[in-house]
Amino acid sequence: MDIIVTDLTRFSINDKVCIAGIDVKLKQCIRPLPYIEKATCRKLKILPGAILEGKFSKPKSIDKPHTEDMNYDGLSFKGPCTSEEFESVLKASMYPSINKGFDCKVPAGMKLIPPDDPPSRSIITLKLNPSQIQIVQSSYNPKSLRLNIKDNDGRKYEYLSITDIGFYNLAVSKQKDPNYTDELNRYILSQKEVYLRIGLGRRYKNPNDGRDGFWIQINGIYTFPEFMTEVRTY
Repeated sequence: MDIIVTDLTRFSINDKVCIAGIDVKLKQCIRPLPYIEKATCRKLKILPGAILEGKFSKPKSIDKPHTEDMNYDGLSFKGPCTSEEFESVLKASMYPSINKGFDCKVPAGMKLIPPDDPPSRSIITLKLNPSQIQIVQSSYNPKSLRLNIKDNDGRKYEYLSITDIGFYNLAVSKQKDPNYTDELNRYILSQKEVYLRIGLGRRYKNPNDGRDGFWIQINGIYTFPEFMTEVRTY
């Protein structure tokens, strides 16, 4: 089975990454498990848009919302897909808004879904006008970026965590440059379209305020017709 990689996200506490992709034939989203080491990603040249071949099988049990989880065996890199192919698989998993994509279970004014009634999926694509998003630097960690969104249904989501590993690497390399987020935003505004891969993290309870659930995060930011090459490289 071939998948086109659409998500390449980092964890804050270990040296592994989470990848997800769309099955080329069935247009089904797949999250290969177990998670992959960064060194393996480099070796296999795994970046968004990479075509991976492997054997995928369903786990014995899958808990909502992470219904995309699949065991894998023998991943191999077949080469990059075209820009047209990449946009096609993004559109295959596209929803009109974050709330609708997650079965209308996002409480208004919140950026997490409570754990008692999870949605049927944990990754969606959202298409926006570039003017509807803004990248900002975290006030707590200069190596971290956040995203503000004005969604198509009028809802606003502020300070969403960007887990896209390409943007994280850029933030690390430019953390001492006070202007780099302005440059990012100007570039995005110069593009015609932007697609976001929106994910739900594993259940997490904030130790400071007790908020508990599946937190919304930004797995990928993709502009068309052009993209930032320094974000999509090792």
